[in-house]
Amino acid sequence: MATPATTSAPLIEKHTIGYVPPEDRHGKVRDLFTLWFGGNIAPLPIVTGALGVQLFHLNLLWGIVAILVGHLVGGVLMALHSAQGPQMGIPQMIQSRAQFGSLGALLVVLIAGVMYIGFFASNIVLAGKSLHGVVDSVPVPVGIVIGALGSGIIGIIGYRFIHVLNRIGTWVLGIGIVVGFGYILTHVQTADFLTRGSFNLSGWLATVSLAALWQIAFAPYVSDYSRYLPADVKVSSTFWTTYLGSTLGSSLSFIFGAVAVLATPVGMDTMDAVKLATGAIGPLMLVLFLLSVISHNALNLYGAVLSLITLVQTFAYRWIPTAKSRAVISIIVLLSCCVAAVGASADFIGHFVDMVLVLLVVLVPWTAINLIDFYAIHKGKYDISSIFQFDGGIYGRYNPQALLAYAIGIAVQIPFMNTPLYVGPVSAHINGADLSWLVGLLVTSPLYFWLASRDTAYRRRMTGGKLVNSL
Repeated sequence: MATPATTSAPLIEKHTIGYVPPEDRHGKVRDLFTLWFGGNIAPLPIVTGALGVQLFHLNLLWGIVAILVGHLVGGVLMALHSAQGPQMGIPQMIQSRAQFGSLGALLVVLIAGVMYIGFFASNIVLAGKSLHGVVDSVPVPVGIVIGALGSGIIGIIGYRFIHVLNRIGTWVLGIGIVVGFGYILTHVQTADFLTRGSFNLSGWLATVSLAALWQIAFAPYVSDYSRYLPADVKVSSTFWTTYLGSTLGSSLSFIFGAVAVLATPVGMDTMDAVKLATGAIGPLMLVLFLLSVISHNALNLYGAVLSLITLVQTFAYRWIPTAKSRAVISIIVLLSCCVAAVGASADFIGHFVDMVLVLLVVLVPWTAINLIDFYAIHKGKYDISSIFQFDGGIYGRYNPQALLAYAIGIAVQIPFMNTPLYVGPVSAHINGADLSWLVGLLVTSPLYFWLASRDTAYRRRMTGGKLVNSL
């Protein structure tokens, strides 16, 4: 569905974290499919998907099954967040104030910002390596800067341009990866392509978790890209277009990484394996992936900047951030990440994956609380004006029920977690499989529902039941 604003929407986005009024709503629900499909055909998910056979030693069949199960499960949570965007008309992270309070939400906003800065930095490293692989004369540091600048321009222009690029990317990258699969499968260079590795429960569970966490990692900013849609779009339409686009695109990339690694000699770097396995079309594939990582990385920069603006606006509540503010903060983040990426170690991406696993331990309970609050407690009806008040309006500075459920949700994950900082006893018993995210969801969701149901009943009595989307 589109509105008259669709044709007149400015290319450069004027909004930041503020409410998007009806007259500025534009776009079509199907744009969410192309955004999340095209955005997931990229080097980082390819590298991550290869871990199932490289690190966890699964064979091709069980690797594919684990990848599909993880994405199909994790994608449900991610798409449920996306469906919040048209109803709320505000970014995902600032919406958290309605659950945690204006100050109580600061921790999760900060964590989300740090995670997406990490995603951005890692992707510009991949962009630099991809550009060097295409043009040997371009050093990796120079490629990093070029990749960062490309993503920066897209991120600064904003929402509409991001959607436009991914509509194009869906066709180009979709065709490209299908052709890549065809070439690899008809030019397998290893005798153990189907037999290398085997089923092992811990490796299978670990691969499922990697795929599920890949989807959950989008949760803190997925509705940022649906918030401009008209408020009357169907929740089911928003859910399914997001779900199908994200799970299909990411599953293809994960499986592509596993196939490329198995089709080449043991021990090769994943992107080197992709280049070798795709033979004559290898340079073209690298060019496509380079363009993809630059385009997709704009989402990470955009999400990080909105998180940082949310942090600042919490204390400067009279400040109305503009497109200029978003551009200035984008440039600061971009330059900082370039310096960090150029001076980083060779195993920068490996360290980044470790960091994401740690951060997701504290983001999983947030996901559970946010979804339960939106769908089961408030049923999508919030007082938007309170969300932008320093004292939190009817939501207050802190919501003890949410903070208690959040703390318990983190604590129950500890025995099941496997991160560089700590390996829990349950995880150690099952050879390192990390099931903390699943336990966190299963405990936090009913706990918060019980606590928040009582608390929300009190709030409704105090405010006359006027919990509505209004300014």
